[in-house]
Amino acid sequence: MGGLLIAWRTPLIALFLVGVGLSGAGYAFAAANTVPTSKAGDGAAVITGYTVSSVVYAINVASPQNIDTVTFNLDSTPPVGSKIRLKLVAASATWYRCSNVAAAITCDTTTPQATVASADELRVVVAQ
Repeated sequence: MGGLLIAWRTPLIALFLVGVGLSGAGYAFAAANTVPTSKAGDGAAVITGYTVSSVVYAINVASPQNIDTVTFNLDSTPPVGSKIRLKLVAASATWYRCSNVAAAITCDTTTPQATVASADELRVVVAQ
């Protein structure tokens, strides 16, 4: 009976040693990883709109049916790098690019040419 106990223990000891060897290899592999420091976060802030004022449609001198620029003021200066766009026709997909000097905005409406007859809205989008 003693021989049977030794024969049974030998496979268990061998299996235990193999398990320890594999776990050590996995640990050594994981220990070689390097992960850089990083940041993660979550936050919220109120989104407020701008008040548009002093809107001026500059028509073309030679072709007064055409609007060449639209200028207006915002109630505050958009942050540097903001995208400012203007739309004049509700059914159109055309958005004109605008530029600003402080809160004074100028939008070139010549490409494609905006016309007085087709203008049916003034939509301004400012996004940071």
